[in-house]
Amino acid sequence: MRTEVISINPATGEEIARYPALDGPALEKVVAAAYAAFASWRTNGVDRRAQAFRRLADILEARRDALAPLITLEMGKPISAAGAEVDKCARLVRWYADNLAKLLADETPDIGGDGTAAISYLPLGVVLGVMPWNFPLWQVLRAAVPIMCAGNGFLLKHADNVQGSAWALSECFRAAAFPEGLFGIVHADRALVTGLLADRRIVGVTVTAGVAAGASLAAEAGRHIKKSLLELGGSDPFIVLADADLDLAVAAAVEARFQNCGQVCIAAKRIIVAAPIMEAFVARFVEVARGIRYGDPLDPDTWMGPMARVRARSDVHGQVCRSVAMGARLLLGGEIPEGPGAYYPPTVLVDVTRDMPVCAEETFGPVAAIMTAEDAEDAVRIANDSDFGLSASLWTADIEAADRLARRIETGAVFVNGMSASDPRVPIGGVKHSGYGRELSHFGLREFCNVQLRWVRP
Repeated sequence: MRTEVISINPATGEEIARYPALDGPALEKVVAAAYAAFASWRTNGVDRRAQAFRRLADILEARRDALAPLITLEMGKPISAAGAEVDKCARLVRWYADNLAKLLADETPDIGGDGTAAISYLPLGVVLGVMPWNFPLWQVLRAAVPIMCAGNGFLLKHADNVQGSAWALSECFRAAAFPEGLFGIVHADRALVTGLLADRRIVGVTVTAGVAAGASLAAEAGRHIKKSLLELGGSDPFIVLADADLDLAVAAAVEARFQNCGQVCIAAKRIIVAAPIMEAFVARFVEVARGIRYGDPLDPDTWMGPMARVRARSDVHGQVCRSVAMGARLLLGGEIPEGPGAYYPPTVLVDVTRDMPVCAEETFGPVAAIMTAEDAEDAVRIANDSDFGLSASLWTADIEAADRLARRIETGAVFVNGMSASDPRVPIGGVKHSGYGRELSHFGLREFCNVQLRWVRP
């Protein structure tokens, strides 16, 4: 059993800090504190909950200049993007605070002369959250805020390499005067964390992770009749039809593929281009990708930093090498640079087919796999030929046709003439191996609620 983890700066390879892991008795104290806090928090009116989250939004904004560098040091995100992540988190928190009363209001369906009926969204208990490192604050708050707004407690099992961000978030909740322990950190051995699902005080688990980890936690939750919500990544198609605005599509495709060094669940991982514009699209895409400034993430002019881990870089490079061996053509990048850190250059592959690793697997790094489609029908076929189904981006001048095509794309979201994005006003989630359930909007708020009916007969 591990007693500590070491946080490594992915830009330099140097040690940042060491964090102790909880043992069984220490973990029990965290769970007990969360459950005790939930018992009082659930009785708070919606207005008092909203006030607490407004304080949290204020604190996130006030601590932006401390939180952003921490994100950069721990996982390599460029400092400008790290600051933008903090800003986005504050907007998320404030949106829920401002809309909470409406989102949790009772519904009163008309049942005619059979009396009156009311439907309420009531809290369930303490929810376990297993979160990834690619957006150390956003991923956590995207899950925790709606769950806690609904009156539940939240226990965070964050990724090993972003423990500093986890504890910084915990301090923000404490500064916002949330009940002590309502937002808890359960950094412990995997077996101990998984074992929490057997605890009657834990009512469910929300997971953003890989397929294997998500399936394992969902199976354990199911064994104990507990709710699970899974977001397990994707291989999102970015479809460019022949009538699309080429300049806009190329600019969006480059950003959608290489932002956060390609380490985004809803990144454009399979770029599917109609044959008549393929040559022009590829030429412009490579030109723009070649101009990406990548390097020191603390430099405000850097757009793409290192990958989060050297091991992750090795995995992505292996996918590239195996795909090239299978016939893909490398047009840009594809070589591990010399020197310290987990840097990997923007990489572009063409002549990609379904069976190649950069297409068949999720590529969680700065690698663009460009595929050719004969027409719109073929593009939809290629897009659906995947085990994943998180989101998609579709580029065309024909908006009516786009709506018809979008309904046939097997993903949880389709963005027409825009890159995939997450926003508190709309749900995010997938189908197939990308998982199930929805986060954000009123859907995320109600995922871990008791939808209670009260029917009063005359």
